[in-house]
Amino acid sequence: MHDGLIDDLFAIRTPEAFERRCMAVFRRQAMHCAVYRTYMDLLDLHPSHVDNSHQIPFLPISFFKTHTVVSGASGAAQAVFSSSGTTGAQPSQHHVFDLQVYRRSFSDGFTQRYGPLSDYTILALLPSYLERQGSSLVYMVEHLMRQSGRPGNGFFMHDFAALHRQLCTLQQGGQRVLLIGVTYALLDFAEQYPRDFPTLTVMETGGMKGQRDELPRDELHRRLCRGFGVHKIHSEYGMTELLSQAYSAGDGLFYSPPWMQVRIRDRYDPFAPAPDGVIGGINIIDLANIYSCAFIETQDLGRRHDDGAFEITGRCEQSDLRGCNLMYGES
Repeated sequence: MHDGLIDDLFAIRTPEAFERRCMAVFRRQAMHCAVYRTYMDLLDLHPSHVDNSHQIPFLPISFFKTHTVVSGASGAAQAVFSSSGTTGAQPSQHHVFDLQVYRRSFSDGFTQRYGPLSDYTILALLPSYLERQGSSLVYMVEHLMRQSGRPGNGFFMHDFAALHRQLCTLQQGGQRVLLIGVTYALLDFAEQYPRDFPTLTVMETGGMKGQRDELPRDELHRRLCRGFGVHKIHSEYGMTELLSQAYSAGDGLFYSPPWMQVRIRDRYDPFAPAPDGVIGGINIIDLANIYSCAFIETQDLGRRHDDGAFEITGRCEQSDLRGCNLMYGES
């Protein structure tokens, strides 16, 4: 992809611009993504019969486990990211042919929600991600730290004492700090090293990973707020199969960047939309997935609000627990 096209993608700010770019990506992928084209053939749907983005079919996310989902790319992928999954489960793989697109997506997506990266010292408590290869989250956080450029940035595995010391130092220095962590590790740390750090931004991602019992989101966030002395817990919603992320600044309400949209499908008819406010399956349009598939039917349940925000309320029955956000909200 040329730089001009990348700039066009990340310059989307209006619904009209999103619709134009979305349809252009759909036309390209319906022709050049073999897995997506075959799926459309099985649906007996020709691309010429799709007139707007609400008619676009979504590829079930499980295809990333069983097939190489590639669109219009040649040569070797620059990176292959893999999901964490559970023990014995088949991981998803996302072949990324232009890491520049991924870096632009997560950098622009973060700064649009939180401001310049140079304002933050970034600490990461991501043991389960650091213990394996191919984590797109680790890649993202590493590059966010590079763009931050703060000397206090760092990853932490299981050394809670070192993280505690670093937080004390940064708090005493009056620095703006983002602590991003896998949910179970943040909870473990908050229980062992409770503190009062009201200006700290705590961002959870990734669920319990089988390390602890799942908790209702409200209860989890109450415990984390109490442990860190903050008023809100932030969340990141992303997954291996996507190159963009949505963020919540509290209360489980996620907002996506302008080149990413969430659509809700009926729980019992995957080809029918669900109205705003009704819980259904989450479909995602991520236009940063230019070289794979931008139209993903996830296994998460949620609901969309009329302002574009969305909530995650659970998982579809019989779907694999895996490394995206697994918070269970009130339904």
